[in-house]
Amino acid sequence: MRLSCRRLFWIILILAIGVGIYFAKSWYNQKIGVPPYQAVNHIVSLEQGWSKEHANWYHQATQGSTFLIKYNWFLALEQPILTLGFPAAPFRDKNYLGAYGFLFDSNNPENPDELPIGFAKNEHYVDPITQQPMITIGLTCAACHTGQLNYRGTGVRIEGGQSMANVIKFQTAFGFAMLLTYYDPLRFDRFAKNVLGAKYSAQNKTNLKTEFYQTLQNVLKAAKLDEEIPPLTEEGFGRLDALNRIGNYVFAVELYKGNYRVIDAPVSFPFLWGTSWFDWVEYNGSVLQPMTRNAGEALGVFASINLTDPSQTLFQSSLDVENIYHLEKMIAGNKPFEGLKAPQWPEQIFGEINQQKATQGAKLYQTHCQSCHLPPMDSEEICEPQYWTNPNKWGKRFLKLKLVNVDLLGTDDQEVKDWAKRFVETKQVGLGVVKGELGLPLTVEKAVNLKYDALGFSQEQRDEYNGYRENKVRSPLCYKARPLDGIWATPPFLHNGSVSNLYQLLSPVSERDKTFYVGSQEFDPQSVGYNTDYLKNALLFDTTTIGNHNTGHEYRDLTEQEQQTWIKDAQGHLKFPFRGVLGKAFTPEERWALVEYLKTLKSRDLNVQTTVCPKPLMLIEETNKEEVDTCVH
Repeated sequence: MRLSCRRLFWIILILAIGVGIYFAKSWYNQKIGVPPYQAVNHIVSLEQGWSKEHANWYHQATQGSTFLIKYNWFLALEQPILTLGFPAAPFRDKNYLGAYGFLFDSNNPENPDELPIGFAKNEHYVDPITQQPMITIGLTCAACHTGQLNYRGTGVRIEGGQSMANVIKFQTAFGFAMLLTYYDPLRFDRFAKNVLGAKYSAQNKTNLKTEFYQTLQNVLKAAKLDEEIPPLTEEGFGRLDALNRIGNYVFAVELYKGNYRVIDAPVSFPFLWGTSWFDWVEYNGSVLQPMTRNAGEALGVFASINLTDPSQTLFQSSLDVENIYHLEKMIAGNKPFEGLKAPQWPEQIFGEINQQKATQGAKLYQTHCQSCHLPPMDSEEICEPQYWTNPNKWGKRFLKLKLVNVDLLGTDDQEVKDWAKRFVETKQVGLGVVKGELGLPLTVEKAVNLKYDALGFSQEQRDEYNGYRENKVRSPLCYKARPLDGIWATPPFLHNGSVSNLYQLLSPVSERDKTFYVGSQEFDPQSVGYNTDYLKNALLFDTTTIGNHNTGHEYRDLTEQEQQTWIKDAQGHLKFPFRGVLGKAFTPEERWALVEYLKTLKSRDLNVQTTVCPKPLMLIEETNKEEVDTCVH
């Protein structure tokens, strides 16, 4: 009997260990697990108007954001895997962070520790509340706005393109790595020896652990809010619920947790070429000024700001406005079309463009697409005055993008509605309860102006850093239709990444994939999108989920019953009462022709196209009138 009980004990123990391992592995795969690192044999950089030196600096220049951890601590972290006392590989290992979709340079003098693109060392960080200086590390814009298309062992680097990084799973892995470091004595001892070096001692190790614990609590603060109010929609690879994330970090994590809003509207990281010369930016055309947009983004990826302690200067922050300005200047250039260029289709890698089909597609684009997406950027027509704003008070003109009402466009409207209905309680900041479109620009402006004051900037310098634009934010129920130069390099498509390739985007909704896998970086040059086959630990993109709908922007034939319900507007023109149907169905041949044409769209070459662009306005007396932008209904 005693032997049987002993055997039963061991059987139960082994089963319990097995069940524990199973559930631990399931948790790990769900929260941290990603597909294996997708290595390539070599990387090709396309000509986009930047030198190698420009790209190197863009990849690593800090904008003031921080992981709230010291730089040498980050270098010493081990991967968050259980090793039974043995050392784990470094957290910063290329194969590990590369699996989360982050990209790497080779031989970048700006990056001696070979960190991923977009991981920036900040040697001038000062905590805005404690006033403690330290060398830290954080994300810069290149982490989310540098793309790469892999094809048969070649990686095609897209500067200013859409990253496929999984930022949320990275953050979870980072927090878990810190937890294991703190609670595993052997791991912490290795960490302390790496960090302290010759200063390692029992007392210094104890002091380090106390400091590490406080840092860990700060790192986990945002994660705890995500646990209290779980996301309704998984963000995954190449996407974030950007406006909600920015609002949550600034107004909930840094100010008052009651301002936290559920994550339910992920959007793809937008590509950057041309954006500096758009009249309004963000997918919903909500932000006017580049400094507001970029500093707000930096705050959203954990630049620190004091919104709670009046004993220190309120709105003091870790923003690096000088780098933020120079990053924007590199993208913009000094005049329209001068900065970062769209990549051109590399025929030697992806195959030749079918010029006969592209010619057919050009006619279809002019008929069906140009009224919203504007003439090609390298055309003479785009220089006509009607496509540009009147000069503002600084004499600057910008490309007017068409805003399309979501009820007409029919695409997922969660992002625009979330932003339009967001209110924040400002607490110590003293603005009361205000709309997000008021609270965000005021908060950013105050933080930026403090930096300008510290730099001793004149009003002229402030205007230049602000891009000669006013600090305006709005919340239209619209999406903007941007120019399509380089669109081939930015899959998946629609603002939320819900359509996997260009061919499906030109197809009726009924023919688009309802589910597909996102996580592969292998490019499909025929349909123009990433490979969407099953991949372990990839995101299964479900288009029935809130924020993920792949409806709208649709060309299809109406049924006879639908045609009978057509209605006329005040001018007697027929209009579609069906949400998201923009025109008749394209035949498969027409879709392929449009795909071929979209591969040809490129930026304007100022060395070849010397026409003044934009062309001067004829009626100078009209130029000071403020233009009113409304959604197209």
